[in-house]
Amino acid sequence: MAPTEEQRNGNPVCYVDGEFVPADQATLPLSDLAILRGYAVFDFLRTYNRRPFHLLDHIERMRNSARVIGLTCPWPSEEIESIVYQVLDYNEFVECNLRLLVTGGDSEDSISPGDNPRLIVLASALNPYPRDWYENGVAVITAPSGRDIAAAKSIDYIKAIITLRDARAAGAVESVYVDGNDCVLEGTTSNIFVVAGGMLMTPDESILPGITRKVVLDLAGAEFSPLLTTITRHQLLGAEEVFLTSSNKEVLPVVTVDGAKINKGVPGPITRKIIELFGSYTQNYGA
Repeated sequence: MAPTEEQRNGNPVCYVDGEFVPADQATLPLSDLAILRGYAVFDFLRTYNRRPFHLLDHIERMRNSARVIGLTCPWPSEEIESIVYQVLDYNEFVECNLRLLVTGGDSEDSISPGDNPRLIVLASALNPYPRDWYENGVAVITAPSGRDIAAAKSIDYIKAIITLRDARAAGAVESVYVDGNDCVLEGTTSNIFVVAGGMLMTPDESILPGITRKVVLDLAGAEFSPLLTTITRHQLLGAEEVFLTSSNKEVLPVVTVDGAKINKGVPGPITRKIIELFGSYTQNYGA
C-alpha cells in the first residue's frame, strides 16, 4: 500500500520488507540478523537525470555479495529493479542516492540464518562534494587494513569508520587500504587508479570491483589501455597521478598521499581527461 500524503509529510519514502513507508516510520525487528550480528549486504548508487546509474549492475553485485556470504536473496533482479523505480516515483528528488540492502532476517538461535531475508530500498537527497575537490584535488592516507571478505559488500564497516576517522584527523578525505605485502587495495568507499610511467593502472585482486571503476575502465580503454595489476605503496607515493572512483565521488583527483605531493600537488592531465570522459557519459545517461 502506498503511503498517503499525510503520512509522508515531506519525508522520503522507502521500501522495507514488502511495504513502502515514510523513512521516519520504517522499522526493522530487533531479531533481524542485520542488527544482532551485522549479517547483511548492501549496494549503493546514485541517479543521473533521475535514472539509477547502472542499476542492474549494482543489483547483480549485491546478489553476488549475498552469494559470497551464504545469504539468501530470493527476489529476481527485475523485481528489485521495479521496487527501486517505485521508490523513485514516490519521492521528488531531482537527483538522489539509493541504498539497497538484503538483511539476514530472523534466526531461531540468533546466529544461524533462516529463510526469511528482508529487502530494503532507501532514497536520500544527493549532496555533491565540493567543486573544489575536483578542481584542486584531495588528500588521502594509507592504512594497513582491508575488507575481511573482499568480494562481499557487507554492512560491517567498522574498519572503514575507524580509518576514515584517522583520515579526517589528518585532513584527508579517504583512507586507502594497504595489505601485509605493502600492496595497495582500495579506499574504504572507493577504488583507486594510479598513473605511473605514463600507464594507467588499478589493483584487481582482493578488492570489491566498483561499478564506477568498471565504467571508467571502459571509457579509458581505447585511449589509455588501463592495466589491472599489483600496485605497491611505494609506487603509489611516487605516482605521476592518482584518482579515486566511486558512486558518490565519481572521479576524484588525489594530489597528496600520506603527506607526499602527487604531480606537484595538482590534478594531472590523464585524470582531467578521465573526469571529462566520465562527465560526458553521465551527462547524457539515460537519454
